[in-house]
Amino acid sequence: MSGLNLDDFGNLIERPDSGVRRDAEERRERLAVRPGALGRLDDLGEWLAAAQHSVAVRPVERPRLVLFAGDHGVASLGVSGRPAGSAHRLVRAVLDGESPAAVLARRFGAGIRVVDMSLDCDPGAFPEEVVRHRVRRGSGRIDVENALTSEEAEQAFRAGMAVADEEADSGTDLVVLGDLSVGGTTAASTLVAALCGTDASVVTGRGGAGIDDLAWMRKCAAIRDALRRARPVLGDQLELLAATGGADLTAMTGFLLQCAVRRTPVILDGVVSAACALVGQRVAFRAPDWWLAGQASGEPAQEKALDRMAMDPLLDHGVTAGEGTGALLALPMVQAAAALLAELPERREERPDPAPAPGTGSGSDSQPDSEPDSEPEPAAAPAAREPSGDGSA
Repeated sequence: MSGLNLDDFGNLIERPDSGVRRDAEERRERLAVRPGALGRLDDLGEWLAAAQHSVAVRPVERPRLVLFAGDHGVASLGVSGRPAGSAHRLVRAVLDGESPAAVLARRFGAGIRVVDMSLDCDPGAFPEEVVRHRVRRGSGRIDVENALTSEEAEQAFRAGMAVADEEADSGTDLVVLGDLSVGGTTAASTLVAALCGTDASVVTGRGGAGIDDLAWMRKCAAIRDALRRARPVLGDQLELLAATGGADLTAMTGFLLQCAVRRTPVILDGVVSAACALVGQRVAFRAPDWWLAGQASGEPAQEKALDRMAMDPLLDHGVTAGEGTGALLALPMVQAAAALLAELPERREERPDPAPAPGTGSGSDSQPDSEPDSEPEPAAAPAAREPSGDGSA
């Protein structure tokens, strides 16, 4: 992989500022709402403070849904609930504003960007801004061949990095990451099984579109066969992505790592983005500190990947629609955390009222309207001093 050294990411990526996070935690202790009353929103707000390098958290005002699109040759085996080569329909629904993700992004004020990496359709079907990063038409069938050549893998990885730079330069302050793929969960599950050293049956799920038992068995067999080619290249993450990832997953991995370089927080969606994050962790162990798991999709491979990265999903609503839908549902939660930490006032210190001066009172107590019921007792005479033990006065 000439010209692209993944080891550089280990040096370029730093964790969110821990000192700022400590200061944000101390400030949270002083807020009017008692610590712990906001639950996980406290942690989210402090995480954002560290990511923004600012104790005074800024509101999340320019979120962006970024979707990488591609078809996978393995879908021809009947491992998906959608027909092979039909990912372009998912893209069209998003661009026309008719998909669940498009509806939620519109409601939550998030921009949408679709990046075609390997759709199996005529590139003229979509605008230039969608197709300009395309690497190939469909990724290879990973059970019998590599998904990409080494050159294509590098091209896809660099494309993902370029998209991350473009988003950071345009002012995007939070990314919601998802995919538009057919066969993508099979590739993602293969990556997770390879990196976690587990069997195909442990990571094989039903996918976003849902499959029956026969399709599940075909999917499990495809992952098992793909693992035979994935395991020998575990030491080279780019070769691993070329062998079993595909152009969209490779681009997503490059995107995630470059977002960490550019200090851009990311909310992950389902199993595909989780698998790419797991590969990214192998490249740079500090990178996952810039990512949040938006939701639990119910896919066993996602659960395995998040457990390996010690990530706890923000939501668990059983959303399997994909396309970033579940992660979008977590966006208002992150925005709420930012707003609360930024706008809640600090507690006012309660000070006791000053004691009145001798012989004075305050208000009506100092001059009563009526005579007291009884005469006040005379003041006691001061006690006589006891003579000192040596006889002196």
